Amino acid sequence: MKKTLMVAALTGVFATAAHAQSSVTLYGLIDAGITYTNNQRVSGTTGHSNWQATDGAINTSRWGLRGSEDLGGGLKAIFTLENGFNVDTGGLRQNSRLFGRQAFVGLASSQFGAVTLGRQYDSVVDYLGPLALTGNQYGGTFTAHPFDNDNLDNSFRVDNSIKFQSANYSGFKFGGLYGFSNAAGEFSNNRAYSLGGSYNYGGLNVSAAYLQLNNNIGAIGAAANPVTAVSNSGGAIGSDNSLVAGRQRTFGAGISYAFGPATAAFVYTQSNLNNFVGVSPSNSGLSNGINFGDVTSGHFQNFEVNGRYQLTPALSLAAGYTYTQSSIEGANPKWNQVNAQASYALSKRTDVYLQGEYQHVSQDGTNLNADINGLNASANNNQVAVTAGLRTRF
Repeated sequence: MKKTLMVAALTGVFATAAHAQSSVTLYGLIDAGITYTNNQRVSGTTGHSNWQATDGAINTSRWGLRGSEDLGGGLKAIFTLENGFNVDTGGLRQNSRLFGRQAFVGLASSQFGAVTLGRQYDSVVDYLGPLALTGNQYGGTFTAHPFDNDNLDNSFRVDNSIKFQSANYSGFKFGGLYGFSNAAGEFSNNRAYSLGGSYNYGGLNVSAAYLQLNNNIGAIGAAANPVTAVSNSGGAIGSDNSLVAGRQRTFGAGISYAFGPATAAFVYTQSNLNNFVGVSPSNSGLSNGINFGDVTSGHFQNFEVNGRYQLTPALSLAAGYTYTQSSIEGANPKWNQVNAQASYALSKRTDVYLQGEYQHVSQDGTNLNADINGLNASANNNQVAVTAGLRTRF
């Protein structure tokens, strides 16, 4: 009898220990609101104001599974599977992928860092994103730079990728990613690679990153509308990127400083495009996208200043201004956008918010209209949006 009790007790101890070495966490966020837009294009140059239910004005809704297994010696196996969905319709985001936001598995060392494989964020998102309003909870989707030309709002993730992120060495972190085309004889087409790093000391955070995409867009002048005719399926990026180009090179740097309840930041990014065709329909707010025709190059520069202040433990305020200048088909359109947000926490997991955006574009002969990210484009060069929303996390 004593032996039986001892075996049962030891079995329970080992089972508990094995269970303690592994963990799986279910998590998620739901963001829903009502948005008023002063002008959205109906047809041609005709526009109209609009009241609409919106999902993800700040953070797009998602749920995910995150797990780890302790392998001993400071090494563990890790994985993340993250689904993106539209809470208004229940439909899948990221071109109807089941785990379109993230899907990766890898090994993590407390001494050296982590190596992961799957569908993942690039280094611009990892290191520069948190410094820009569009990359955090104080601005989000509607505050992205025009057409999300620098991907700070995560318009796309990188498929077929291997990624390294270092451990934290006295405030310094770095990493890189490579996304394979997965096609024989097409190693340099439909691929992506990026590098980045950050340094944190007290309230100071300095970051920099680089991203390059190579896409085989084929004979861009062969169709009446090359933007909708180009097939970018497969490879590292697929059809997710908002910009349709043969090569995209994005780099940038940012700095932020936190002092007491306040944080101020400046972010600069630049995107250079070769064989730039236009903007894809799914990301432009236009049913047929924006087609520039057989264009040889495009260029965007974004200058963002932002700040936030924790007025009380429950109430936070944030604001930002972005100036974007560009060169497209010999023209030089410019964007000015102002963003502001007030958020009130009802609990540790749930908050209500009021957020507004104003965008003005100087068209400079390109016939571009104002187009706040995530909304339908305006019929003219100005657009205002105001959203009242609710976010809850689990």
